[in-house]
Amino acid sequence: MASNQTSDPEEIADLYSDITDDLSYAQTFYSKRTVRVYLNQIAQGVHNLVHKQRKDSFRKLFTVWRVSIPLEIYRARKNLFFALFVFLFWAVVGAISTHFNPDFPRMIMGDSYVEMTLKNIEKGDPLGVYHSNTQIKMFFDITLNNITVAFYTFISGIFFTIGTHILIFNNSIMLGAFQYFFHLKGLLIVSFLGIWIHGAFEISSITIAGGAGITLGNGLLFPGSYTRLQSLQLSAKRGLKIMMSLIPFLIAAGYLESFVTHNYQELADWSKWAIITISFAIIIFYYVVYPLVVARRYPELVHENNPPIKTYVNVFDLNKIRTFGQVFSDTFSFYRAHIGKIMRYNLVLTIPVIAAVIIFQDFTRYQDLTHQYEYDWASQLSIIMGFDVKSISDFVVTFVWSIILSIFTLSILYHFKNQEQKANLKTFVKFMLQKLPGTWLGLSFLFLILFYLPWYWMFFVLFLAPFFWLQASSVGLGEESSFRKRFGNGFRYGTRNYGNVLLGISVMSLVLFIFAQPIAAVFSYQEVNFMREPAMEDFLDKLADFIKNVSRYYTDDFMVPANIVRQIVYVLFVLFTLPLFVIQMGFLFCTSQEQSQSIGLKKQFANFGKRKRYQETSLDFE
Repeated sequence: MASNQTSDPEEIADLYSDITDDLSYAQTFYSKRTVRVYLNQIAQGVHNLVHKQRKDSFRKLFTVWRVSIPLEIYRARKNLFFALFVFLFWAVVGAISTHFNPDFPRMIMGDSYVEMTLKNIEKGDPLGVYHSNTQIKMFFDITLNNITVAFYTFISGIFFTIGTHILIFNNSIMLGAFQYFFHLKGLLIVSFLGIWIHGAFEISSITIAGGAGITLGNGLLFPGSYTRLQSLQLSAKRGLKIMMSLIPFLIAAGYLESFVTHNYQELADWSKWAIITISFAIIIFYYVVYPLVVARRYPELVHENNPPIKTYVNVFDLNKIRTFGQVFSDTFSFYRAHIGKIMRYNLVLTIPVIAAVIIFQDFTRYQDLTHQYEYDWASQLSIIMGFDVKSISDFVVTFVWSIILSIFTLSILYHFKNQEQKANLKTFVKFMLQKLPGTWLGLSFLFLILFYLPWYWMFFVLFLAPFFWLQASSVGLGEESSFRKRFGNGFRYGTRNYGNVLLGISVMSLVLFIFAQPIAAVFSYQEVNFMREPAMEDFLDKLADFIKNVSRYYTDDFMVPANIVRQIVYVLFVLFTLPLFVIQMGFLFCTSQEQSQSIGLKKQFANFGKRKRYQETSLDFE
């Protein structure tokens, strides 16, 4: 009857009552019979039928905008007001700096932009930059850029709010300097009426995105009674609700800039004042007044308890055949459970060596840091890892990196064998010394690809990688006493499960590629000959550009600090994403080993007949 999905409440209630009665009787008199498990499954199905969720309607969506989002804005009001205060503070600093140093805007916005603006002023069109393209193209380009900047401002809050503060500082000090620059030219009102036609929505949205970013970062800084990850999950949901509210305002800002500001010279001043006033009134109403109204109307929801956080498994059965989806899911669960312990080991063993190697390479190849590169990530990694081999020292550095990455891999594989143990550096060092030579040899083919093959050939060599992908995990996790047999098993398992291994490498690479794009885009191409920024700027481009503009007033080698910052971000990205590949590698090996040796099945046979007489165990349902 449950399979018929009946909608009669009385019929469902009667069915549920009958089934639970039968289940109680079976648990009492037939505790070892299959009928008990069968009735339990039916009871669960009926229970799910009773508690199934109804499909959301458009009315529910309207309620989100009418109640849920305003309440979230009200809860985050302190963060939003703090972001506004910080924005205004740095805007005033930008104006004051321009007052005492008229060349300050060149430091912030660059010489080319200032020179272009001066030429437009001479032509009698001070805001001529808004005439640089067709209106339709402007609308799509500007709207995409507005959404991108707002998203960066929000997501950068995950770096303990530091990234959000940097972007607020960058945008606000630029605004203050830009407006005061026009004041010095006697064009303050002209620039104000032109810029704030769209700026009322655009600048307000960036400030609100800053408040959402601070809300996100505070989840890590102030977790309260939750773990930091649980607190981050809650704060991310709250910040995303606030960000969702910005979408119509960002689109409206793009429309106004493309179709209204574009024709600002033809508009009467009263119409400009009206647009600016109405725009600010809408922002103040929805983000200040209306949240207060909703909070007073629904006081019981203001301090609504946080939803229960999903609990995760911290111990994983290695003697189990996993589907590709299970491998992928368990990879991220294992990462969440053990990344803290993994990084503790590496803070002692590998990260200090990495810092020393980077400092050595930057001093040795200092001239390489004074340039801007087309594909910056590839060039910076080749500098710090010695890929391009310009001297004997680069060979040595590459070898040191291979040792570092082998130790890093072992620090991850160690936790497969010691999932429930607390971090013990002494025990790990003993494990590392025993497994390091074999692990290094198992990874040697991958090192050759990574270090010496041009990156644009890696796609083609990807199809060879599965043959050598499981050697390291086989050496580190294999049960055989013979190293030769463990090493051979890695090659055999990789060959036998070629499709799954190739799919695992490809999907994980795609996921990390998508994740990396907003932070440090892989295809962030820069036109070196013209020193232009990439067509699609990412967060790292904006940060490096800001550091470059500031540094040019203190050193002739202004590219060096910007490139060092890029190196730090790239290395951190490698350190925090490499574990995902190694963990996936470990689960793929365990699945292949179970398929070949049936270790888990043998253990189940050993437990046959050992079920508890009066108490259910997991064995009753396997």
